[in-house]
Amino acid sequence: MNQKIAGKETTMKFKVMTRIFALVLVAGFVALTLSLSTGAASVSASSEKKGDLHVTKECSEYTGAAGSFCTITSSNLAAIAVGSKVVYGQAAGIEEGLIDSDVVLDAGTGNRAVGHCTLDFVTGLGLCTFSDGTGQFTGFQARVDVSPPTDGVNWHWDGTYSFTRSLSR
Repeated sequence: MNQKIAGKETTMKFKVMTRIFALVLVAGFVALTLSLSTGAASVSASSEKKGDLHVTKECSEYTGAAGSFCTITSSNLAAIAVGSKVVYGQAAGIEEGLIDSDVVLDAGTGNRAVGHCTLDFVTGLGLCTFSDGTGQFTGFQARVDVSPPTDGVNWHWDGTYSFTRSLSR
């Protein structure tokens, strides 16, 4: 009789241990799943880059005609290299005293950002916004205030930028 009781106790202990082991496995799987989903969120978050943007450009080759451009002379963002061009799609002065034009920030070799700039010739103040791009400018967004040259040559862009790259791109 003691053997039957001992056998039942062993069977019961085995079943309890099996259930505990199964619960530990399930808990571990849930913890791993949560960890991976948190990791995926951090990958998504790390694919976003943002900060302050400070650029200077000189416009000695800008004629006011559609297709004329200014050249970047300094930038705190590596993607906007010195020598990059800001090409204006519309002629200046369509509305007197104003540039209101689509622009392409061309860093060469398929690296281009698309945007729009408005500038008041009287004050020298303006606004440029960028909404996306190609190559290294994929997901690029920026909003910069334009201010006139303090040195007689270099115009200033000061504002913010972000890159938001979707994991599906």
